Amino acid sequence: MSEQYRVAIAGATGAVGVEFLECLEKRDFPISELRLLASARSKGKTMPFRGRDVVVEELTEHSFDNIDVAFFSAGGSISKKFGPIAAKAGAVVVDNSSAFRMDPSVPLVIPEINPEAAAQHHGIIANPNCSTIIAIVPLWPIHKKNRIRRIIASTYQAASGAGAAAMEELRESTRAHLENRDFQNTVLPHPYAFNLFSHNSKIDPATGYNEEETKMSVETRKIFNDPDIRISATCVRVPVLRAHSEALTIECERPITPAEVRQILSTAPGVKLVDDPEKNYFPMPKDASGQGDVLVGRIRQDSSDPSGKSICMFVAGDQLLKGAALNAVQIAEAMVERGWLKSAVAK
Repeated sequence: MSEQYRVAIAGATGAVGVEFLECLEKRDFPISELRLLASARSKGKTMPFRGRDVVVEELTEHSFDNIDVAFFSAGGSISKKFGPIAAKAGAVVVDNSSAFRMDPSVPLVIPEINPEAAAQHHGIIANPNCSTIIAIVPLWPIHKKNRIRRIIASTYQAASGAGAAAMEELRESTRAHLENRDFQNTVLPHPYAFNLFSHNSKIDPATGYNEEETKMSVETRKIFNDPDIRISATCVRVPVLRAHSEALTIECERPITPAEVRQILSTAPGVKLVDDPEKNYFPMPKDASGQGDVLVGRIRQDSSDPSGKSICMFVAGDQLLKGAALNAVQIAEAMVERGWLKSAVAK
């Protein structure tokens, strides 16, 4: 990475924005200029990066002049308004919202699965939903060896998926519960401390699935480029601060054994096996938090399928990292490595 790039982060002060900064610094992304963008109320704040304080600027229509790559994590409405503006100004937009994921002209990219799709962008690349990323990073190498025909997913989603305010509400409501004080939840629709509830996204009355569950289905089909995979998800919010977990059951085209799955995943990029039945040690949010791999364990034959084609497993991944900021930075890195991202100087 000899070239240097002018980088902007829209939504820099949010939970994912903070992770963008850390990822870019830890991974030594080649940056010649960094522009931190947020709402007017955050203007003038400073955020540390590579030993100096960077001043946060207000996001405007002129924020992306002379920017090479713009990371967006400020919500769908902001992405819809400013994403095309940034792309028109010449930046490659990597968007974390759901605004463009199902647009057929916008690539939906996980670098371990379909990095080549990024080359087909027209200014905007979409980052998949966090639950989708954490589920299918370990499923893709299996799919390549023995096509997956069906996926049943049950998610255990942390507060981090709903942003910094939800994380704080979990902290405060837990404190109040332990102190026997009343607490009024304002961020999430139900009491969070010592409770769990169906994911707080809108339910489609025609299907009975909520938006999060539908995203997992349609995004997986797009990323795998396989419209025939049958997928059903149940998404649940659990009182965990950070890192999502998921129980996955897959049905393959041909019989497959747990030993084969472990062998496939032992060398899979972005995956770490945590599968110790003797110690009853398997993927947990506490271990997934703060690192970039998807942890995989509880790998076993699905005893309800006599054909031997089905496998059950349990996975955990950091929603703020691989489920969001890290995946987006890896997209930019993949483009740099392949010569698909040009600096302003080169342009």
